[in-house]
Amino acid sequence: MIKRTLYFGNPAYLSTQLEQLVVRLPEVEKNDTLPDSFKKEATATIPIEDIGVIILDHPRITVSQALLAKLLANNAAVITCNHTHHPTGLLLNLDGHSLQSQRFQAQMEASEPLKKQLWQQTIKAKIRNQAAVLRLQGKDVQNMLHWAESVRSGDPENLEGRASAWYWSRLFKPELDFIRDPAGEPPNNLLNYAYAILRACVARALVGSGLLPTLGIFHRNQYNAYCLADDIMEPYRPVADQLVISVLKETDTQTELTPEIKKRLLALPALDVVMGGETSPMMIALQRTSASLAKCFLGESRKLVYPELE
Repeated sequence: MIKRTLYFGNPAYLSTQLEQLVVRLPEVEKNDTLPDSFKKEATATIPIEDIGVIILDHPRITVSQALLAKLLANNAAVITCNHTHHPTGLLLNLDGHSLQSQRFQAQMEASEPLKKQLWQQTIKAKIRNQAAVLRLQGKDVQNMLHWAESVRSGDPENLEGRASAWYWSRLFKPELDFIRDPAGEPPNNLLNYAYAILRACVARALVGSGLLPTLGIFHRNQYNAYCLADDIMEPYRPVADQLVISVLKETDTQTELTPEIKKRLLALPALDVVMGGETSPMMIALQRTSASLAKCFLGESRKLVYPELE
């Protein structure tokens, strides 16, 4: 079953009762002019087992410790946002798999040749999916497909960088004069938001497969706590890019991160992707990808399973 993504952008009291997330609104509870019956009806409950990601985006949200413990025990990812409404923190379960210790050990002992081969597969899949997004925009992608097929173990020629430069220069309308820079002009803000959601979903899937999101196969920044998540999310980024393109078309190139646009971007985990000829929501596909990675670390397989955009 696909898990729900919940977003809270207003003041709220979040607690738990009978394995449910209980939502109460302080503005309603403190309003003495409202009848008690209305206040009771304004309280909402959501089964905790149905939640995959929860985003807290208001300084006046109060969360009980009991609720946090239950969310994490059910492998939900909890994202907190800063004063600019951008994701700034991520809470994950520390005990996501019954064989976690065994899988941590296999992950730490993975050989460099194996990690280079996994990175080769990752970059091939990323460039192919980037080419699929450009093809949908009516762009020629023969060079992208050539680069994808030319990626060698470890990508020593950095074909990922070459393909990305080509990709970003042609992805959006020319009048946007777009340069991909997390701190740059819109629609970088939309991409940042979508990637933050994607990163949380990837990290959650990795934890669920008994892997440590910190130890990457390529990313090794000592200040990055989610190197492996950043590795594995690469072929999924074009899915987020295509969603941003759709949002821009629907809003006539509106680039402000409005509540309506956030709502559209929050649909990312539920978007259908194709993997091995089968269609499934992205959150389910991430579970398959992370499970295939665990098998690679354990020596049971040599193939990572990634989605294929069409």
